Amino acid sequence: MTGTKTEHSESLPERTAVTHQLMVGSGIFLSRIMGFVRQRIFGYYFGITDAADVFNAAFRIPNFLQNLFGEGALSASFIPVYAKLRAEGKNDEALKVANAVLTLLSLAISIVVLAGIMVAPLLVSLIAPGFTGDKKYYTVLLTRIFFPGAGFLVLSAWCLGVLNSHRKFFLSYTAPVLWNLCIISALVYFGFKHSSYNLAVYIAWASVVGSLLQFLIQLPVVMRIAGTIRPVSGSSNINVKRVIINFFPAFVSRGVVQISAFIDSIIASLIGSGAVAVVACAQTIYTLPVSLFGMAVAAAELPAMSSATGSRYEIAYALRMRLEKSLARIAFFIVPSAAAFIAFGDIITSALYQTGRFDSTGVYFVWITLCGASFGLLASTSARLISSAFYAIHDTRTPFRFALYRVITAALLSFIFAVMLPPLLGVEMLYGTAGLTFASGVAGWIEFYLLRRSLFSVIGEFHVEKKLMVKLWSAALEGILCGLCVRFVLRAYADFHPAINAFLILGVYGSIYILLL
Repeated sequence: MTGTKTEHSESLPERTAVTHQLMVGSGIFLSRIMGFVRQRIFGYYFGITDAADVFNAAFRIPNFLQNLFGEGALSASFIPVYAKLRAEGKNDEALKVANAVLTLLSLAISIVVLAGIMVAPLLVSLIAPGFTGDKKYYTVLLTRIFFPGAGFLVLSAWCLGVLNSHRKFFLSYTAPVLWNLCIISALVYFGFKHSSYNLAVYIAWASVVGSLLQFLIQLPVVMRIAGTIRPVSGSSNINVKRVIINFFPAFVSRGVVQISAFIDSIIASLIGSGAVAVVACAQTIYTLPVSLFGMAVAAAELPAMSSATGSRYEIAYALRMRLEKSLARIAFFIVPSAAAFIAFGDIITSALYQTGRFDSTGVYFVWITLCGASFGLLASTSARLISSAFYAIHDTRTPFRFALYRVITAALLSFIFAVMLPPLLGVEMLYGTAGLTFASGVAGWIEFYLLRRSLFSVIGEFHVEKKLMVKLWSAALEGILCGLCVRFVLRAYADFHPAINAFLILGVYGSIYILLL
Protein backbone atom coordinates (compact mmCIF):
# COMPACT_ATOMS: atom_id res chain seq x y z
CA MET A 1 0.00 0.00 0.00
CA THR A 2 2.80 2.42 0.87
CA GLY A 3 4.58 1.87 -2.43
CA THR A 4 1.36 2.47 -4.38
CA LYS A 5 0.64 5.67 -2.51
CA THR A 6 4.15 6.97 -3.06
CA GLU A 7 4.04 6.17 -6.74
CA HIS A 8 0.72 7.98 -7.04
CA SER A 9 1.95 11.02 -5.13
CA GLU A 10 4.98 11.29 -7.40
CA SER A 11 3.11 10.70 -10.64
CA LEU A 12 0.37 13.23 -9.90
CA PRO A 13 2.67 16.30 -9.94
CA GLU A 14 4.30 14.93 -13.07
CA ARG A 15 0.93 14.58 -14.81
CA THR A 16 0.03 18.08 -13.64
CA ALA A 17 3.28 19.47 -15.04
CA VAL A 18 2.65 17.79 -18.40
CA THR A 19 -0.93 19.12 -18.43
CA HIS A 20 0.26 22.66 -17.77
CA GLN A 21 2.90 22.38 -20.48
CA LEU A 22 0.28 21.08 -22.90
CA MET A 23 -1.98 24.04 -22.07
CA VAL A 24 0.83 26.49 -22.77
CA GLY A 25 1.83 24.59 -25.90
CA SER A 26 -1.75 24.44 -27.18
CA GLY A 27 -2.22 28.16 -26.71
CA ILE A 28 1.07 28.94 -28.40
CA PHE A 29 0.26 26.49 -31.20
CA LEU A 30 -3.05 28.19 -32.00
CA SER A 31 -1.50 31.65 -31.97
CA ARG A 32 1.44 30.45 -34.07
CA ILE A 33 -0.86 28.81 -36.61
CA MET A 34 -2.60 32.14 -37.00
CA GLY A 35 0.82 33.72 -37.20
CA PHE A 36 1.74 31.44 -40.10
CA VAL A 37 -1.52 32.32 -41.85
CA ARG A 38 -0.69 35.99 -41.31
CA GLN A 39 2.85 35.52 -42.66
CA ARG A 40 1.63 33.60 -45.69
CA ILE A 41 -0.88 36.30 -46.58
CA PHE A 42 1.77 38.93 -45.88
CA GLY A 43 4.20 37.10 -48.17
CA TYR A 44 1.51 36.96 -50.88
CA TYR A 45 1.18 40.75 -50.92
CA PHE A 46 4.76 41.75 -50.10
CA GLY A 47 7.19 38.93 -51.01
CA ILE A 48 10.79 39.85 -50.09
CA THR A 49 10.49 43.46 -51.27
CA ASP A 50 11.67 46.73 -49.74
CA ALA A 51 8.23 47.26 -48.19
CA ALA A 52 8.53 43.87 -46.47
CA ASP A 53 11.93 44.92 -45.12
CA VAL A 54 10.38 48.16 -43.81
CA PHE A 55 7.54 46.43 -42.00
CA ASN A 56 9.73 43.76 -40.44
CA ALA A 57 12.37 46.24 -39.31
CA ALA A 58 9.79 48.55 -37.69
CA PHE A 59 7.98 45.59 -36.17
CA ARG A 60 10.99 44.84 -34.00
CA ILE A 61 9.97 47.74 -31.78
CA PRO A 62 6.82 46.18 -30.23
CA ASN A 63 8.60 42.86 -29.88
CA PHE A 64 11.44 44.65 -28.13
CA LEU A 65 9.20 46.39 -25.61
CA GLN A 66 7.02 43.35 -24.97
CA ASN A 67 10.03 41.21 -24.15
CA LEU A 68 11.95 43.94 -22.37
CA PHE A 69 9.27 45.34 -20.07
CA GLY A 70 6.76 42.57 -20.23
CA GLU A 71 6.87 38.87 -20.84
CA GLY A 72 10.59 38.37 -20.21
CA ALA A 73 11.57 40.71 -17.36
CA LEU A 74 8.16 40.67 -15.71
CA SER A 75 7.89 36.90 -15.70
CA ALA A 76 11.37 36.59 -14.22
CA SER A 77 10.72 39.08 -11.40
CA PHE A 78 6.97 39.10 -10.75
CA ILE A 79 5.90 35.45 -11.05
CA PRO A 80 8.40 34.03 -8.49
CA VAL A 81 7.27 36.56 -5.83
CA TYR A 82 3.56 36.40 -6.65
CA ALA A 83 3.48 32.58 -6.92
CA LYS A 84 5.44 32.19 -3.66
CA LEU A 85 2.96 34.41 -1.78
CA ARG A 86 0.05 32.39 -3.09
CA ALA A 87 1.80 29.10 -2.19
CA GLU A 88 2.11 30.45 1.37
CA GLY A 89 -1.60 31.37 1.48
CA LYS A 90 -0.97 35.15 1.44
CA ASN A 91 -3.53 35.95 -1.26
CA ASP A 92 -4.29 39.52 -0.12
CA GLU A 93 -0.60 40.39 -0.14
CA ALA A 94 -0.25 38.81 -3.58
CA LEU A 95 -3.07 41.05 -4.90
CA LYS A 96 -1.38 44.16 -3.44
CA VAL A 97 1.84 43.21 -5.21
CA ALA A 98 0.00 42.63 -8.51
CA ASN A 99 -1.75 46.01 -8.32
CA ALA A 100 1.46 47.84 -7.41
CA VAL A 101 3.37 46.20 -10.27
CA LEU A 102 0.60 47.10 -12.75
CA THR A 103 0.67 50.72 -11.58
CA LEU A 104 4.42 51.04 -11.90
CA LEU A 105 4.45 49.22 -15.24
CA SER A 106 1.72 51.50 -16.67
CA LEU A 107 3.63 54.64 -15.69
CA ALA A 108 6.92 53.34 -17.07
CA ILE A 109 5.51 52.15 -20.38
CA SER A 110 3.58 55.41 -20.91
CA ILE A 111 6.82 57.37 -20.66
CA VAL A 112 8.63 54.94 -22.94
CA VAL A 113 5.88 55.04 -25.60
CA LEU A 114 5.86 58.85 -25.71
CA ALA A 115 9.65 59.00 -25.83
CA GLY A 116 9.77 56.32 -28.52
CA ILE A 117 7.43 58.22 -30.82
CA MET A 118 9.64 61.31 -30.50
CA VAL A 119 12.97 59.57 -31.14
CA ALA A 120 11.73 57.12 -33.80
CA PRO A 121 14.08 58.53 -36.51
CA LEU A 122 17.08 57.90 -34.28
CA LEU A 123 15.89 54.38 -33.48
CA VAL A 124 15.49 53.56 -37.16
CA SER A 125 18.98 54.85 -37.89
CA LEU A 126 20.25 52.46 -35.24
CA ILE A 127 18.27 49.34 -36.20
CA ALA A 128 18.40 49.78 -39.98
CA PRO A 129 21.39 51.94 -40.94
CA GLY A 130 21.26 50.58 -44.48
CA PHE A 131 17.80 52.09 -45.14
CA THR A 132 17.56 55.36 -47.10
CA GLY A 133 14.89 57.43 -48.92
CA ASP A 134 11.32 56.06 -48.87
CA LYS A 135 12.54 52.95 -47.13
CA LYS A 136 13.76 54.95 -44.14
CA TYR A 137 10.78 57.34 -44.16
CA TYR A 138 8.20 54.57 -43.95
CA THR A 139 10.20 52.65 -41.35
CA VAL A 140 10.07 55.75 -39.12
CA LEU A 141 6.34 56.16 -39.74
CA LEU A 142 5.55 52.53 -38.96
CA THR A 143 7.74 52.59 -35.86
CA ARG A 144 5.74 55.54 -34.49
CA ILE A 145 2.48 53.72 -35.18
CA PHE A 146 3.70 50.53 -33.53
CA PHE A 147 4.68 52.20 -30.23
CA PRO A 148 1.15 52.60 -28.71
CA GLY A 149 0.38 49.00 -29.58
CA ALA A 150 3.58 47.98 -27.83
CA GLY A 151 2.26 49.58 -24.64
CA PHE A 152 -0.85 47.39 -24.76
CA LEU A 153 1.34 44.33 -25.36
CA VAL A 154 3.26 45.10 -22.18
CA LEU A 155 0.04 45.33 -20.18
CA SER A 156 -1.01 42.07 -21.80
CA ALA A 157 2.23 40.54 -20.51
CA TRP A 158 1.25 41.60 -16.95
CA CYS A 159 -2.00 39.69 -17.41
CA LEU A 160 0.05 36.71 -18.56
CA GLY A 161 2.12 36.84 -15.36
CA VAL A 162 -0.98 36.80 -13.16
CA LEU A 163 -2.73 34.08 -15.14
CA ASN A 164 0.37 31.86 -15.24
CA SER A 165 0.80 32.18 -11.46
CA HIS A 166 -2.77 30.92 -11.09
CA ARG A 167 -1.95 28.07 -13.51
CA LYS A 168 -4.31 29.57 -16.12
CA PHE A 169 -2.08 29.15 -19.12
CA PHE A 170 -4.33 28.72 -22.14
CA LEU A 171 -5.97 32.15 -22.45
CA SER A 172 -2.79 34.20 -22.10
CA TYR A 173 -1.01 32.26 -24.83
CA THR A 174 -4.08 32.16 -27.10
CA ALA A 175 -4.79 35.90 -26.85
CA PRO A 176 -2.33 36.79 -29.68
CA VAL A 177 -4.80 35.10 -32.05
CA LEU A 178 -6.84 38.32 -31.91
CA TRP A 179 -3.78 40.35 -32.85
CA ASN A 180 -3.11 38.11 -35.84
CA LEU A 181 -6.77 38.26 -36.93
CA CYS A 182 -6.67 42.06 -37.00
CA ILE A 183 -3.63 42.09 -39.28
CA ILE A 184 -5.04 39.34 -41.52
CA SER A 185 -8.30 41.27 -41.86
CA ALA A 186 -6.41 44.42 -42.89
CA LEU A 187 -4.33 42.49 -45.43
CA VAL A 188 -7.35 40.86 -47.02
CA TYR A 189 -9.45 44.05 -47.04
CA PHE A 190 -6.84 46.48 -48.39
CA GLY A 191 -4.74 43.99 -50.36
CA PHE A 192 -3.68 45.26 -53.76
CA LYS A 193 -5.88 48.36 -53.42
CA HIS A 194 -2.88 50.37 -52.28
CA SER A 195 0.86 50.57 -52.85
CA SER A 196 3.01 48.24 -50.78
CA TYR A 197 4.18 51.06 -48.50
CA ASN A 198 0.64 52.35 -47.85
CA LEU A 199 -0.57 48.82 -47.24
CA ALA A 200 2.14 48.46 -44.60
CA VAL A 201 0.76 51.56 -42.85
CA TYR A 202 -2.76 50.12 -42.71
CA ILE A 203 -1.40 46.86 -41.31
CA ALA A 204 0.54 48.74 -38.65
CA TRP A 205 -2.66 50.44 -37.42
CA ALA A 206 -4.43 47.07 -37.45
CA SER A 207 -1.68 45.70 -35.19
CA VAL A 208 -2.37 48.49 -32.66
CA VAL A 209 -6.06 47.50 -32.54
CA GLY A 210 -5.05 43.85 -32.16
CA SER A 211 -2.69 44.68 -29.29
CA LEU A 212 -5.51 46.46 -27.43
CA LEU A 213 -7.86 43.51 -27.92
CA GLN A 214 -5.15 41.09 -26.74
CA PHE A 215 -5.01 42.99 -23.44
CA LEU A 216 -8.76 43.48 -22.99
CA ILE A 217 -9.69 39.82 -23.49
CA GLN A 218 -7.47 38.76 -20.58
CA LEU A 219 -8.39 41.54 -18.14
CA PRO A 220 -11.84 40.23 -17.02
CA VAL A 221 -10.39 36.79 -16.21
CA VAL A 222 -7.52 38.36 -14.27
CA MET A 223 -10.02 40.39 -12.20
CA ARG A 224 -12.13 37.31 -11.54
CA ILE A 225 -9.33 35.08 -10.26
CA ALA A 226 -7.03 37.66 -8.64
CA GLY A 227 -9.41 40.28 -7.29
CA THR A 228 -10.10 44.00 -7.76
CA ILE A 229 -7.60 45.83 -9.92
CA ARG A 230 -6.84 49.39 -8.79
CA PRO A 231 -3.88 51.79 -8.81
CA VAL A 232 -1.63 51.22 -5.79
CA SER A 233 1.74 52.77 -5.01
CA GLY A 234 3.18 49.91 -2.96
CA SER A 235 6.67 51.41 -3.03
CA SER A 236 7.19 50.64 0.68
CA ASN A 237 5.97 47.05 0.37
CA ILE A 238 8.86 44.61 0.85
CA ASN A 239 7.51 42.18 -1.75
CA VAL A 240 7.06 44.95 -4.30
CA LYS A 241 10.63 46.02 -3.60
CA ARG A 242 11.72 42.43 -4.21
CA VAL A 243 9.97 42.44 -7.58
CA ILE A 244 11.65 45.75 -8.48
CA ILE A 245 15.08 44.54 -7.32
CA ASN A 246 14.72 41.36 -9.38
CA PHE A 247 13.20 43.27 -12.30
CA PHE A 248 16.19 45.42 -13.15
CA PRO A 249 18.71 42.58 -13.68
CA ALA A 250 16.03 40.71 -15.66
CA PHE A 251 15.23 43.94 -17.53
CA VAL A 252 18.87 44.41 -18.48
CA SER A 253 19.20 40.70 -19.30
CA ARG A 254 16.18 40.77 -21.62
CA GLY A 255 17.46 44.07 -22.98
CA VAL A 256 20.74 42.41 -23.86
CA VAL A 257 18.88 39.59 -25.61
CA GLN A 258 16.73 42.09 -27.49
CA ILE A 259 19.80 44.09 -28.42
CA SER A 260 21.04 40.88 -30.01
CA ALA A 261 17.87 40.81 -32.14
CA PHE A 262 18.48 44.41 -33.16
CA ILE A 263 22.08 43.58 -34.02
CA ASP A 264 20.74 40.82 -36.26
CA SER A 265 18.45 43.37 -37.90
CA ILE A 266 21.34 45.81 -38.37
CA ILE A 267 23.55 43.15 -39.92
CA ALA A 268 20.68 41.89 -42.10
CA SER A 269 20.11 45.44 -43.41
CA LEU A 270 23.77 45.51 -44.43
CA ILE A 271 23.53 42.21 -46.33
CA GLY A 272 21.22 43.60 -48.99
CA SER A 273 17.66 43.90 -50.25
CA GLY A 274 15.35 41.18 -48.96
CA ALA A 275 17.67 39.99 -46.20
CA VAL A 276 15.57 41.42 -43.36
CA ALA A 277 12.46 39.76 -44.80
CA VAL A 278 14.27 36.42 -45.25
CA VAL A 279 15.48 36.45 -41.65
CA ALA A 280 11.99 37.39 -40.42
CA CYS A 281 10.36 34.51 -42.34
CA ALA A 282 12.96 32.06 -41.05
CA GLN A 283 12.49 33.32 -37.50
CA THR A 284 8.76 32.71 -37.72
CA ILE A 285 9.48 29.07 -38.57
CA TYR A 286 12.36 28.19 -36.25
CA THR A 287 10.87 30.00 -33.28
CA LEU A 288 7.80 27.76 -33.51
CA PRO A 289 9.44 24.74 -31.82
CA VAL A 290 11.26 27.14 -29.47
CA SER A 291 7.90 28.57 -28.41
CA LEU A 292 5.90 25.35 -28.48
CA PHE A 293 8.38 23.28 -26.50
CA GLY A 294 11.04 25.51 -24.97
CA MET A 295 8.79 28.40 -23.94
CA ALA A 296 5.88 26.11 -23.07
CA VAL A 297 7.98 24.04 -20.70
CA ALA A 298 9.80 27.04 -19.20
CA ALA A 299 6.58 29.03 -18.71
CA ALA A 300 4.79 26.13 -17.05
CA GLU A 301 7.76 25.25 -14.87
CA LEU A 302 8.53 28.77 -13.56
CA PRO A 303 5.50 29.04 -11.22
CA ALA A 304 5.98 25.41 -10.12
CA MET A 305 9.68 25.85 -9.37
CA SER A 306 8.99 29.17 -7.63
CA SER A 307 6.41 27.48 -5.37
CA ALA A 308 8.86 24.81 -4.14
CA THR A 309 9.06 24.76 -0.32
CA GLY A 310 11.12 22.93 2.30
CA SER A 311 14.77 22.88 3.25
CA ARG A 312 17.50 24.07 0.92
CA TYR A 313 18.35 20.45 0.08
CA GLU A 314 14.70 19.60 -0.64
CA ILE A 315 14.26 22.62 -2.91
CA ALA A 316 17.49 21.78 -4.77
CA TYR A 317 16.39 18.16 -5.22
CA ALA A 318 12.96 19.23 -6.50
CA LEU A 319 14.55 21.60 -9.01
CA ARG A 320 16.97 18.93 -10.28
CA MET A 321 14.18 16.43 -10.83
CA ARG A 322 12.00 18.95 -12.65
CA LEU A 323 14.90 20.11 -14.81
CA GLU A 324 15.96 16.60 -15.85
CA LYS A 325 12.44 15.60 -16.84
CA SER A 326 11.75 18.90 -18.60
CA LEU A 327 15.07 18.94 -20.49
CA ALA A 328 14.40 15.41 -21.74
CA ARG A 329 10.92 16.51 -22.81
CA ILE A 330 12.39 19.48 -24.69
CA ALA A 331 14.98 17.29 -26.43
CA PHE A 332 12.25 14.86 -27.54
CA PHE A 333 10.64 17.61 -29.61
CA ILE A 334 13.56 19.85 -30.55
CA VAL A 335 15.87 17.17 -31.98
CA PRO A 336 13.44 16.17 -34.78
CA SER A 337 12.60 19.84 -35.38
CA ALA A 338 16.26 20.76 -35.95
CA ALA A 339 16.78 17.75 -38.21
CA ALA A 340 13.64 18.60 -40.21
CA PHE A 341 14.80 22.18 -40.84
CA ILE A 342 17.98 20.87 -42.46
CA ALA A 343 16.42 18.05 -44.48
CA PHE A 344 13.02 19.52 -45.33
CA GLY A 345 13.37 23.26 -44.75
CA ASP A 346 12.55 24.08 -48.38
CA ILE A 347 9.40 21.96 -48.23
CA ILE A 348 8.27 23.67 -45.02
CA THR A 349 8.98 27.13 -46.44
CA SER A 350 7.20 26.40 -49.73
CA ALA A 351 4.12 25.18 -47.90
CA LEU A 352 4.00 28.28 -45.71
CA TYR A 353 5.16 31.10 -47.95
CA GLN A 354 5.45 30.28 -51.66
CA THR A 355 2.63 32.31 -53.16
CA GLY A 356 2.18 35.59 -55.01
CA ARG A 357 5.41 37.59 -54.89
CA PHE A 358 7.14 35.05 -52.69
CA ASP A 359 8.94 32.88 -55.26
CA SER A 360 11.37 29.94 -55.25
CA THR A 361 14.33 32.26 -54.63
CA GLY A 362 12.77 33.41 -51.37
CA VAL A 363 12.08 29.78 -50.42
CA TYR A 364 15.70 28.79 -51.01
CA PHE A 365 17.21 31.54 -48.90
CA VAL A 366 14.77 31.00 -46.05
CA TRP A 367 15.73 27.32 -46.16
CA ILE A 368 19.46 27.91 -45.82
CA THR A 369 18.73 30.39 -43.04
CA LEU A 370 16.79 27.62 -41.26
CA CYS A 371 19.79 25.32 -41.69
CA GLY A 372 21.95 27.85 -39.86
CA ALA A 373 19.35 28.25 -37.10
CA SER A 374 18.99 24.50 -36.53
CA PHE A 375 22.51 24.30 -35.06
CA GLY A 376 21.61 26.23 -31.91
CA LEU A 377 17.96 25.23 -31.58
CA LEU A 378 18.41 22.75 -28.72
CA ALA A 379 20.76 25.07 -26.86
CA SER A 380 18.43 28.08 -26.94
CA THR A 381 15.38 26.11 -25.77
CA SER A 382 17.27 24.36 -22.97
CA ALA A 383 18.92 27.60 -21.86
CA ARG A 384 15.50 29.22 -21.49
CA LEU A 385 14.44 26.51 -19.03
CA ILE A 386 17.66 26.76 -17.02
CA SER A 387 17.24 30.53 -16.84
CA SER A 388 13.76 29.95 -15.40
CA ALA A 389 15.35 27.85 -12.64
CA PHE A 390 17.58 30.80 -11.74
CA TYR A 391 14.55 33.11 -11.72
CA ALA A 392 12.71 30.67 -9.44
CA ILE A 393 15.45 31.01 -6.81
CA HIS A 394 15.41 34.82 -7.26
CA ASP A 395 18.71 34.96 -9.11
CA THR A 396 18.27 37.22 -12.15
CA ARG A 397 21.89 38.36 -12.29
CA THR A 398 23.46 35.09 -13.47
CA PRO A 399 21.26 34.78 -16.60
CA PHE A 400 22.01 38.42 -17.36
CA ARG A 401 25.78 37.89 -17.17
CA PHE A 402 25.74 34.93 -19.51
CA ALA A 403 23.23 36.58 -21.87
CA LEU A 404 25.74 39.41 -22.21
CA TYR A 405 28.48 36.93 -23.15
CA ARG A 406 26.16 35.40 -25.72
CA VAL A 407 25.27 38.71 -27.34
CA ILE A 408 28.88 39.84 -27.66
CA THR A 409 29.91 36.50 -29.15
CA ALA A 410 26.92 36.44 -31.53
CA ALA A 411 27.56 40.00 -32.72
CA LEU A 412 31.20 39.32 -33.56
CA LEU A 413 30.54 36.00 -35.25
CA SER A 414 27.48 37.31 -37.12
CA PHE A 415 29.45 40.13 -38.72
CA ILE A 416 32.16 37.69 -39.78
CA PHE A 417 29.85 34.98 -41.12
CA ALA A 418 27.11 37.19 -42.57
CA VAL A 419 28.92 40.23 -43.97
CA MET A 420 32.58 39.33 -44.46
CA LEU A 421 32.42 35.65 -45.45
CA PRO A 422 30.10 35.72 -48.54
CA PRO A 423 32.37 38.10 -50.56
CA LEU A 424 35.42 36.03 -49.57
CA LEU A 425 33.68 32.88 -50.82
CA GLY A 426 32.45 34.64 -53.96
CA VAL A 427 28.77 33.87 -53.29
CA GLU A 428 25.65 36.04 -53.24
CA MET A 429 25.35 38.26 -50.15
CA LEU A 430 21.97 36.77 -49.21
CA TYR A 431 23.84 33.62 -48.16
CA GLY A 432 24.91 35.74 -45.20
CA THR A 433 21.49 35.15 -43.61
CA ALA A 434 22.57 31.55 -42.92
CA GLY A 435 25.79 32.82 -41.37
CA LEU A 436 23.73 35.12 -39.17
CA THR A 437 21.62 32.32 -37.67
CA PHE A 438 24.57 29.92 -37.41
CA ALA A 439 26.55 32.51 -35.42
CA SER A 440 23.61 32.90 -33.05
CA GLY A 441 23.57 29.13 -32.60
CA VAL A 442 27.25 29.01 -31.64
CA ALA A 443 26.68 31.77 -29.09
CA GLY A 444 23.61 29.93 -27.82
CA TRP A 445 25.64 26.81 -27.03
CA ILE A 446 28.18 28.90 -25.12
CA GLU A 447 25.39 30.47 -23.05
CA PHE A 448 23.80 27.07 -22.36
CA TYR A 449 27.09 25.58 -21.14
CA LEU A 450 27.78 28.53 -18.82
CA LEU A 451 24.24 28.53 -17.40
CA ARG A 452 24.25 24.80 -16.73
CA ARG A 453 27.69 24.81 -15.10
CA SER A 454 26.70 27.71 -12.86
CA LEU A 455 23.44 26.06 -11.79
CA PHE A 456 25.35 22.85 -10.98
CA SER A 457 27.18 24.76 -8.24
CA VAL A 458 23.86 25.85 -6.70
CA ILE A 459 21.55 22.82 -6.83
CA GLY A 460 23.84 19.98 -7.91
CA GLU A 461 24.29 18.25 -11.26
CA PHE A 462 21.42 17.35 -13.57
CA HIS A 463 21.69 15.66 -16.95
CA VAL A 464 19.82 14.29 -19.93
CA GLU A 465 20.96 10.71 -20.47
CA LYS A 466 23.38 10.28 -23.39
CA LYS A 467 21.57 7.09 -24.40
CA LEU A 468 18.38 9.09 -24.80
CA MET A 469 20.09 11.72 -27.02
CA VAL A 470 21.63 9.02 -29.22
CA LYS A 471 18.23 7.38 -29.52
CA LEU A 472 16.53 10.64 -30.45
CA TRP A 473 19.05 11.56 -33.15
CA SER A 474 19.06 8.03 -34.57
CA ALA A 475 15.27 8.06 -34.82
CA ALA A 476 15.37 11.49 -36.49
CA LEU A 477 17.92 10.35 -39.08
CA GLU A 478 15.94 7.23 -39.93
CA GLY A 479 12.83 9.36 -40.23
CA ILE A 480 14.67 11.67 -42.62
CA LEU A 481 15.64 8.74 -44.86
CA CYS A 482 12.02 7.65 -45.07
CA GLY A 483 10.88 11.21 -45.70
CA LEU A 484 13.42 11.61 -48.52
CA CYS A 485 12.12 8.42 -50.13
CA VAL A 486 8.59 9.83 -50.08
CA ARG A 487 9.91 13.08 -51.54
CA PHE A 488 11.61 11.19 -54.40
CA VAL A 489 8.40 9.32 -55.21
CA LEU A 490 6.34 12.51 -55.19
CA ARG A 491 8.80 14.27 -57.48
CA ALA A 492 8.80 11.33 -59.90
CA TYR A 493 5.12 10.43 -59.98
CA ALA A 494 3.04 13.28 -58.52
CA ASP A 495 2.85 17.06 -58.59
CA PHE A 496 0.83 18.12 -55.58
CA HIS A 497 0.49 21.51 -53.96
CA PRO A 498 3.49 22.32 -51.69
CA ALA A 499 1.25 22.13 -48.62
CA ILE A 500 0.13 18.58 -49.54
CA ASN A 501 3.71 17.51 -50.24
CA ALA A 502 4.79 18.89 -46.89
CA PHE A 503 1.95 17.09 -45.13
CA LEU A 504 2.85 13.73 -46.69
CA ILE A 505 6.63 14.00 -46.28
CA LEU A 506 6.61 15.43 -42.76
CA GLY A 507 3.82 13.04 -41.77
CA VAL A 508 5.98 10.04 -42.71
CA TYR A 509 9.03 11.62 -41.06
CA GLY A 510 7.22 12.31 -37.79
CA SER A 511 5.52 8.91 -37.73
CA ILE A 512 8.79 7.02 -38.18
CA TYR A 513 10.44 9.14 -35.49
CA ILE A 514 7.71 8.38 -32.95
CA LEU A 515 7.48 4.68 -33.84
CA LEU A 516 11.22 4.20 -33.33
CA LEU A 517 11.04 5.67 -29.82
